[in-house]
Amino acid sequence: MIFKIHRGTKEIGGSCVEVWTSNTRIILDMGMPLVDEKRQQFNFSKFEKLDVDELVKQKILPDIEGIYNSNEKMIDAVIISHAHMDHFGFINFVNENVKIFLGEATHKLIEISNIFTRSNYQIKNYEYFEKEKSFQIGDFKITPYWNDHSAFDSYSFLIEANGKSIFYSGDFRDHGRKSKVFKWFINNAPQNVDYLLLEGTTIGRKAIKDKTEIDVENEMYKVFSEPQKINLVYTAGQNIDRLVSIFKASKKAKKIFVIDVYVAQILSILSKFSKLPYPSNSFKNIKVIFPYYSCKKVTNEGYEKVMYQFKKCKITKDEISNQSDKIVMLVKPSMKKDLEHINGLQDGNLIYSMWEGYLQKDYTNKFIDYLKSLNFSIHNIHTSGHADIEALQKIVNAINPKKIIPIHTFEGNLYRNYLTGTVIQCNDGDKINV
Repeated sequence: MIFKIHRGTKEIGGSCVEVWTSNTRIILDMGMPLVDEKRQQFNFSKFEKLDVDELVKQKILPDIEGIYNSNEKMIDAVIISHAHMDHFGFINFVNENVKIFLGEATHKLIEISNIFTRSNYQIKNYEYFEKEKSFQIGDFKITPYWNDHSAFDSYSFLIEANGKSIFYSGDFRDHGRKSKVFKWFINNAPQNVDYLLLEGTTIGRKAIKDKTEIDVENEMYKVFSEPQKINLVYTAGQNIDRLVSIFKASKKAKKIFVIDVYVAQILSILSKFSKLPYPSNSFKNIKVIFPYYSCKKVTNEGYEKVMYQFKKCKITKDEISNQSDKIVMLVKPSMKKDLEHINGLQDGNLIYSMWEGYLQKDYTNKFIDYLKSLNFSIHNIHTSGHADIEALQKIVNAINPKKIIPIHTFEGNLYRNYLTGTVIQCNDGDKINV
């Protein structure tokens, strides 16, 4: 068995690993980069008119034989770990004859994004896998393990063939709302693994131990409990753990939790896979607002039924205005037009609950400046979706791999400072015989 990390040995994002034997070739993740060579935000719109050959030549797409061109011997499969763009964002370039393996909920999240955002990811040749149920692709036996991560339905994978094994960690943590999943894994981790491909997003940061989602919930509750203030929360609509934290803090503070149609659809669909709060008679303190731009896009593309299903849970701008001090509402920059039609915004709270790097974006700053002009208090309440140093140490101790390969990190050179075992830092494109 041989593997090659096409992207990820020197950066966070754009994850892509090729693994092969003499008979079978698979790809683990087909991610889009988060940053360019200057560590500035990657903008694919600069390249979208280029053909595949030119994208490969410019090192935007990974140089993988048989994944794009049907004239070549095609690879056997692509396996997607979760629904974050830096792990699946180039999936549309994969030839339709190549089968895509992914979790069912991951597929649903991608399809919801197609409705509400500018993305258009079409995954038609697919097969679903389930946690802890091994499946076979040619020579490879693959076992998915469910991860605690900020993306719902995230996985790591044990890859076995010809008496050799690789463990690909994907993205994970142990301080989320699924921390029990991580604890289960630590007690049931695969043994005698030859190579552990270990994400190290947080290596190089100051925190040895991150705050938990419960800590986030408690901090939000404290803010929500302030009297006579509307509470707005700017967070990622697909960060399910965070949505649950906000819901629980709202409920304890006896507030109405207001979400937009996009988040309502996400929670409604994913409630079929896990016990989640969603707009329904079972969760009467959750109400749905219908933002102008989101609804315009959904209507123009013929998805009106998606909106109509939440009609009974609708809350109007006037209703929000009349009880603004009882409101906790998810917001984003595209909702500025809607906020301008809500009274009672003055002197409110904005909780920013995302990675601080997004604060470098102009539209984020303009949105926050708008709320500051209304005398909003700004609170940064967040925790990482990735493993802190303690969690990385735990997974290494549990698996006790023969060798550790840094991936999904800018600081692979620092692994030896924190982790026991043999760390081998390689470069993108290096072939490693297992």
